[in-house]
Amino acid sequence: MSTDSIRDRILDATVETLRRHGPAKTGVVDVARALDMSHSNVYKHFASKTALFDAVAERWLTEVMAPLTKITADKKTPAPKRLKAWLRTLAEIKRKKVLEDPEMFAVYRSITDGAHKVVAAHVAHLVEEVAEILRDGEREGAWHVADAEKSAGLLLHATTRFHHPAMVALDEGATDLKQLDALIELLIAGLAKA
Repeated sequence: MSTDSIRDRILDATVETLRRHGPAKTGVVDVARALDMSHSNVYKHFASKTALFDAVAERWLTEVMAPLTKITADKKTPAPKRLKAWLRTLAEIKRKKVLEDPEMFAVYRSITDGAHKVVAAHVAHLVEEVAEILRDGEREGAWHVADAEKSAGLLLHATTRFHHPAMVALDEGATDLKQLDALIELLIAGLAKA
């Protein structure tokens, strides 16, 4: 069995163990027991419980990024349309994760609270994807942005209440995403006039 498939099996078992017992009661020994392997075998792939939990968080955030990256890469669609689709998709993904499986979201939230490097890398990836769309829009003549990364960060901050998991959880899904659509239209109009 390849190293990657063993790592995937360990991560799958970790997710299931976390789902059943939560982060406080999940350790490397519990994951190893679920896989019927020695805990030293888990340690060959993950140096610590923290590293294991970071890998779970990273995997979760990679799944979040996959549909967004497809939108970013679709160079046939005009940048304003892609920006709207990207921000809307981000909000829909985060809402779904928070609202449809609140118990597992609570586990992921607990894990990501300690995974600062993983979360920072995820946020940097979000900013870079939006910046790429902004640069594409600049080339298309849709808008002018002096600093794509800074503008991308501002766009993400402006739409935070619709996609930040903590905000979605507080809102309990009450916010209508038509408000997000209207905000995005306003932001795109502002970019076009800049």
